[in-house]
Amino acid sequence: MIFISEIGMNYNGNINLCYELIKLSKYSGANIVKFQIGWRDKEGEINRLTEDKIKKLIEWCKYFEIQIMFSIISEDGFDKLKDFSFPDYKIASRTVKHDIDLAKKILDLNKNTFISLGMSDKNHPPEELSQYKNIKYLWCKSEYPTDLNILKDFPKDFNKTFFEGYSDHSMGIEMPLLAISRGAKVIEKHFTLDKSDQTIRDHTLSATPVEFEMMTKIGRDIFNKL
Repeated sequence: MIFISEIGMNYNGNINLCYELIKLSKYSGANIVKFQIGWRDKEGEINRLTEDKIKKLIEWCKYFEIQIMFSIISEDGFDKLKDFSFPDYKIASRTVKHDIDLAKKILDLNKNTFISLGMSDKNHPPEELSQYKNIKYLWCKSEYPTDLNILKDFPKDFNKTFFEGYSDHSMGIEMPLLAISRGAKVIEKHFTLDKSDQTIRDHTLSATPVEFEMMTKIGRDIFNKL
């Protein structure tokens, strides 16, 4: 069972806050912390990750013994990571829909790659990526937050789909736990220190350290009983 703590841009442009977010993700039971690169990353924007900042993130993750992963959202983001090597990468829903060539470029690195399909047909994998064997697809809805009313097509049994797991944008931890009970082996959930923070919308739909820990403990218990 893999739990991905999506820190994303919830560090509000303060790179030093990532230290606390990484630490508490580890303490809350996450296997992987994830950041976004190549999105809102122009000079002066909230997610400007320079080489020095990337090195800091890697150093902190090594210290807390948690894996780091990046969701690559632009060619510039891809180039920023070219001198680094990671065991896993993430391709966002928007990349599959709007920049399939970048998705293929990431997959050509031949590393394990998680792909969310929040904007794609969920009945079958994208035909353009059918030749790749290093993909783990995550069921997803690209609504922030995701209202439960639009989750009526949520898988009844993940084992009967091509999805390895679930990338969640709903409020609370109920949907990730439901996904695990239905066979999901990977859960990605946004992580925050303060859900009332209005800097970006993602804080509201994120899990606090207490919620994330509850999700990982109950989730692993469910997984081990299946």
